[in-house]
Amino acid sequence: MQNSAENNDEIIQQLRNISETLGDRALTVLKEAHALGESKRPEIERTLTQARRAIEKAIGLLTRQ
Repeated sequence: MQNSAENNDEIIQQLRNISETLGDRALTVLKEAHALGESKRPEIERTLTQARRAIEKAIGLLTRQ
């Protein structure tokens, strides 16, 4: 059973990396929009944030086991 737990730990770490990447990309998009003088959040930033929330939910599910 430890092998399964190790696999989960590996997946959780990969998901954390993906979450961080999505967060970084969303921040970059916001900074770019601000630099261009846009007043509304870009749609792609909303999508990236939604994807990050989904990844965080998956991490939560996997860490509860």
